[in-house]
Amino acid sequence: MAGHSHWANIAHKKGRIDKVRGKLFAKLSKAIIVAAQHGGGDPAGNLALRYAIDRAKKGDMPNDTIDRAIKKGTGELAAAHYDSILYEGYGPHGVAVLCEILTDNRNRTAGEVRRIFEINGGNLGSTGCVAWMFERKGLFIIPATQISEDGLMELAIEAGASDVQPMGNSFEVTCPMEMYQQVAEAFELAKLKPEVAELTMIASNTVDLDIQSGRAVLKLMEALEENEDVQNVTANFNIPDDVMAQLAG
Repeated sequence: MAGHSHWANIAHKKGRIDKVRGKLFAKLSKAIIVAAQHGGGDPAGNLALRYAIDRAKKGDMPNDTIDRAIKKGTGELAAAHYDSILYEGYGPHGVAVLCEILTDNRNRTAGEVRRIFEINGGNLGSTGCVAWMFERKGLFIIPATQISEDGLMELAIEAGASDVQPMGNSFEVTCPMEMYQQVAEAFELAKLKPEVAELTMIASNTVDLDIQSGRAVLKLMEALEENEDVQNVTANFNIPDDVMAQLAG
C-alpha cells in the first residue's frame, strides 16, 4: 500500500488533521484565493479553482466564505499575496517528505517548517532532494462497502483511472492528474462517496516502517499538517496492516 494512501486514510479515520475549524478554513481559503489569482474566478474554466472549491465544500466551508475567497483572488476584495512553495526533506528513518506551502511570509514559514522537522527527528533538505521520487496524481479512497472490486475496476478504468488496489476495508484508485475531474464526476454519478478525493504527490518507491519508526513518522506528519501554511504533506512510507493495527489500538 502506498505511504500517502496510508496517511490519507489514517488522517481521515482519526480526524487528527485540521482539528480546529478556523485553521481548516484558512487553508482552504488560501487555496481558492491562489487558484483564482492565477486562473480567474470561473471554476468552469479553471480546474485548480474547481478543485479548491470542491475541497472547501467537503470541509463544510460556507458558500459565502467560498465566494469571498474567490473575490479576493480576482481582486474584487483586498487580499494578501501568497507564494506557492514546495519544501522537501527527510523524516525519521530516511522517509522522504514533501510539503506543499502557501504563505504570505516565506521567512516565517521556512523557520517554522525547519523547526518542525528538527524536533521530530528529521531535517529540511535542499530543492530537488526528494521531489524526483514523486509524481502528481489523482487519488481516491472508496469504502469497500459501497461497491465491489470488479464493479469499481470497470467504472474507474472506463472513466480514465490508471489503477485500483484493495486497501484493507477500502479501495485505492489513482489516475493521471488531467483525468481527476472526469474520474471524480464518474464516481459522483455512480453515487459513490470517497473518503479521500484529492490531487496529491504519490511516491514511486516506499520505506517500510515498524511500530517504533511508524510512530515517529506519523508524529512528524501530524505536526506538519498542523501548520497553517502547509496545504498538503506526503511521504514515501509504508506501514504494514499488522503494524497499523497496533498503532491505531
